[in-house]
Amino acid sequence: MQLDEAIRTRINYFIEKNNMSSLWDLYKNSGVPKSTINALLGTEINSLPRLPTLLHICEGLNTNLKEFFDDPIFIDVEDSKEDIK
Repeated sequence: MQLDEAIRTRINYFIEKNNMSSLWDLYKNSGVPKSTINALLGTEINSLPRLPTLLHICEGLNTNLKEFFDDPIFIDVEDSKEDIK
């Protein structure tokens, strides 16, 4: 699984876990701009959040970075970008 896909999967998991009825709830709770959330959860390939942005998203999802990344989905995750030389 690609890293961006794994992050989207976990964000959607926590949205459901918190019974958020729409992305508006996530915008409101996290303070992250709608355009950023839409880019992350949309079909944009290789859209990865910066760590501070992900921290705010986690806060809006009533979780923390440790719990967010503490999932087997991240064990064999791959970066879809080519290695930087």
